[in-house]
Formats: sequence, structure tokens, C-alpha cells
Amino acid sequence: MPQQLRSKVTAGGQLELSLVEVERPSPAADEVLIRVEAAPINPSDLGVLLAFADVATARASGSGAGTVVTADIDERVFRTLGARVDKSLPTGNEGAGVVVEAGSDPEAQALVGKTVATWGGSMYAHWKTQKADQCLALHEGTRAEEGASCFVNPLTVLGMLGTMRREGHSALVHTAAASNLGQMLVKACANQDVPLVNIVRKAEHAALLRGLGAKHVCDSSAPSFRDDLVASLTETGATLGYDAIGGGRMAGQILAAMEAACLARGASVGRYGSTTHKQVYIYGGLDRGPTTFERSFGLAWGLGGWLLPNYLADVGPDEARRMREQVADEIKTTFASHYTRRIGLAEALDVETLRAYARQATGEKVLITPQTGAA
Repeated sequence: MPQQLRSKVTAGGQLELSLVEVERPSPAADEVLIRVEAAPINPSDLGVLLAFADVATARASGSGAGTVVTADIDERVFRTLGARVDKSLPTGNEGAGVVVEAGSDPEAQALVGKTVATWGGSMYAHWKTQKADQCLALHEGTRAEEGASCFVNPLTVLGMLGTMRREGHSALVHTAAASNLGQMLVKACANQDVPLVNIVRKAEHAALLRGLGAKHVCDSSAPSFRDDLVASLTETGATLGYDAIGGGRMAGQILAAMEAACLARGASVGRYGSTTHKQVYIYGGLDRGPTTFERSFGLAWGLGGWLLPNYLADVGPDEARRMREQVADEIKTTFASHYTRRIGLAEALDVETLRAYARQATGEKVLITPQTGAA
């Protein structure tokens, strides 16, 4: 029987993860049925999958496909999850597989037998139905594993660059820059001659990015971090930053360094500091603590959130389609993803495995292969 990996928040304040048996779905006229072969675990997946539960408390009951994992949710977090209490939610934002059946519409029929990528949820499963126009047909010779991360990270990279241009900036700053997404951004910026300042947390991460050709890499663990960051921002003129960390002092440190760089470059100065607008967008939550900063950067600044679906809705379907086509063209180069571990659906419920992918460790990306062990 086909299965889905489901997540539920109980009224008692606990997370429950389980595999739920479902009927093999039948596609509507404008839909296709995809045999899901590969689906990555992205940071954006973990909010739905783990509901911000304390994975240190995770424990399992049952065995194999009948395993149920339970973990405690902090009361303060639980109060924010009211909309999903006692609702069993399918998980997995994106993935790829082979179209094995299609509805009667010609657009759907044209995809039969093709390897496609798609997103929109329910990818941690043996099967998924999807509207044909929401599928990206991968080029011949592209495997499902290569196309599994076609949407979230690549489109985020292109959206970051698009936002830069729409808002009148000319260079970028990015934190947690050795991530899978960060490595894509390094390559995309090089392709488009966009100066990029990369912020990492370890010397080995800095070495990895320099090996990809990154020019400006600042290690936040180094005593010289602030001076290095100001120097890189002065040289590049970057006034737009994307922060995957969220909590802590990093967003404020970037704004302060941007202000210092603006002054070093001779930017116009008013009574309240430089008049150059400096913007940082938080797009991740590696640190769930408060975002804190000292106001040492005048008043020409902004701090906000950035979300890919909002960007795609803003630019419209034609631009979104162009972006998807670019990703398909460059999926083995600019937008190639690398995985350190592959697991089946049942293995995703192994407690130690769960704790490992919940860490969101830089350079460690897990791929779920639903057909592993499938009957």
C-alpha cells in the first residue's frame, strides 16, 4: 500500500510523525501521477515536518513502516501552532520522479514517461498527483535525484538576484553561505558578474567557497570578522543582505558594517548617518532566538522577511516560468545539488537519523528516496 510521511501536532502539545497508508491516487484531466523517486529535506521542510519540537525528546514506538515518533513541543511554540492541532499534514516541499499516468488533457498526456520535478507539498510519499502545468519536465538524461532540488534553492537564488535588481542594489551579502543554496548563489553571481560577500562560521566553510571561486568570504568566528566584513562591503558596495540565521546579532552586524562601508566609500551623509539605504532580509531560521542589534547605522535601513512564494506571486507566471526553464538548463552546473545521505521513508523515522537532519548542518544535505524498500 502506498504511504505518505505525515506530521501532526496533538492537543497535548506533542509532535507525532508517522507513515500513513493511502490509496494510489488517480489524476484528474489536467493532472499527472508521479512516482516520487527523490525529495530533499530542506530547512523550509523542517517547520512542517518537525513543528519546532524539541528533537532531543524524540522517542519511537513500533517498528519499520509502523513506527511512530513522538517529541515534546515547548508551550510557547505550541501556542503558535493552533491552526494545525490534530491535523495530519503531508510533508515534503519538492521532489522529482517519473510520470506514470496522466489525465486526458493533451498537456498532461505529453508528460507520460518523462522525469519531472515539482513542488507544493506531499513529496515525502510513494506517489503524488500534480497539475501538469506545475511540473517541470527535466531535460533528457537528467535523473530524478539531479532534479529533486529544482525549486526551493535554485528559485530562491534567482529570486534573490531578481530582488536585488528590482530594488536598485548592485551586490549582495549572504549568511550561512556554505550551504547548498549558498554554493549555488556563488556560482550564479559569478555567471552574472554580481559581487557577493559570503559569511560563514568555520574556516573549512571558507575554504570550500574559495574553492568554488568566491572572492569575498568572511568567517564570523575569526577575531578579524568585523574588519574583514567592512573591507569586503567597501570593495563590493553591497547594500542588500540575505540572512539565513534569523536570530542573534548577525543582521545588525551586517547593517552596521554596511554603514561603515558607505562612509568609507564617501557616501552622502546627513544628520542621521549615511543616506544610502541598506536592507537585510531574513529568509531562514537557523537561530530561533530573538533578532537583536545595536542602532549604529543611521536611519536609512530596513529589516524584513523574504519568502520565495511571495516573490513568485509578485513577478507573475511568465517570469516564474522563465526562472524554472533556466533552472532546468543549469541543473547540472549552477544549480547542481549534492547530498551526503540518502534515506527511505521508514528511515526518516529513525530517531538518530531524525536528529541528524534536524541539525541543519552546513554541508550536510539529506535526500529521501521514497521507492527505497517499497513493495
